[in-house]
Amino acid sequence: MIEYRSPQYHKVTLSLALGSFLVFCNLYLFQPMLPYMAGHFAVSETQINWIFAASTLALSLSLIPWAVSSERFGRRNVMLFGLLALPFISGAMLFTDSLIGLVLLRAAMGIALAAFASVAVAYMVEELSGKAFSQAIGTYIAANSLGGICGRILGGVLTEHLGWQSAVLTMAIVTIIGTLLVVWLLPHQRHFKAQKGRWRYHHRALLSHLKNRTIWLAMVIGGLNFALFVNLYSVMAFRLVAPPHHLSIGIASMIFLCYLAGTLSAQLTATWNRRYSAVNGMLLGTTISLLGMVVAYFDHLIWMVAGLLLISFGAFFTHTLAYAWVSQKAKRAKATATALYLVHYYIGGSLGGFYLIYSWQHSGWIGVMMAGSILYLALFGLCLRLQAKPKNQMTKSGIMAR
Repeated sequence: MIEYRSPQYHKVTLSLALGSFLVFCNLYLFQPMLPYMAGHFAVSETQINWIFAASTLALSLSLIPWAVSSERFGRRNVMLFGLLALPFISGAMLFTDSLIGLVLLRAAMGIALAAFASVAVAYMVEELSGKAFSQAIGTYIAANSLGGICGRILGGVLTEHLGWQSAVLTMAIVTIIGTLLVVWLLPHQRHFKAQKGRWRYHHRALLSHLKNRTIWLAMVIGGLNFALFVNLYSVMAFRLVAPPHHLSIGIASMIFLCYLAGTLSAQLTATWNRRYSAVNGMLLGTTISLLGMVVAYFDHLIWMVAGLLLISFGAFFTHTLAYAWVSQKAKRAKATATALYLVHYYIGGSLGGFYLIYSWQHSGWIGVMMAGSILYLALFGLCLRLQAKPKNQMTKSGIMAR
């Protein structure tokens, strides 16, 4: 196994962090553009959300097939195929002038993005020692947040000054350069042997993961957490370009710098795991995120930014802990387990957008807070249920031993 701080560890960490950065740059490129695109295509906020939701929904539905395919074709090959496909899909977007065409291409991009996202963590689990993995997963998810920040700011600023096509073209060029670096740096796997004809095995593994409450509860926590986190940002973008703030798309996109709080909290989870319970960390992260939504109620930029910082810190803290929980608790078919976590994660992000943006359209931020509170209550309940699960299992084991 690759040990912490070894030369191979640095190659794996850097290459997977770079790949993750590119994936999330491409995934979130259009999120700050939503208010602009709603005006461009003359549709409502809820309708224009399909540009963003199509990619996250297609990504979620493609994760399991890619994870299973990686068992045959290899993790590295699947990840690189997905990254190499991204610039071609971006190029096709430059030649479409219809909303439906753009939505379909964004869905195609979601499928390509899933190739990397579905197996990167499984690659780390299989190749890195326990200590190395605990450090690498924080770096990997921190790269997620940095990619989200850069993709959104690039999309917002370039759209305001040069148009959305320039943002897409620039992202395609960055992706080509970054992908070539990943191809060069990412080592071939040594602790993985490709398997053929094991579709039935993975089908059974998928069902076993869903039946394992300890794993499944963490997956649902991830989905609800992301439904709140990413879509509170979408709503905030609409809020800032509307009266009384009237910010431009480029300036409004700067709110995504608040993701840096998530970059920090993702790194802190390794220290937390060494001292405290992961589930207690999820409860803490959820509490901080909820506090952020409440703080953002006050209609002043300082309070809204403070709220987003808290939301980012708490949501990424919860996500990193839940993601690592699933990958470590799964005893077999780890790629399928982590992919299944991401299925819940991105389905939550896709459906949560329509839920919270609809609430914003009809009731403003008060409506968003009321709708969001329901999801936060569900998160607390699931965390407490997950916390009680090991105790129940220990009790049963004690009874059986007697």
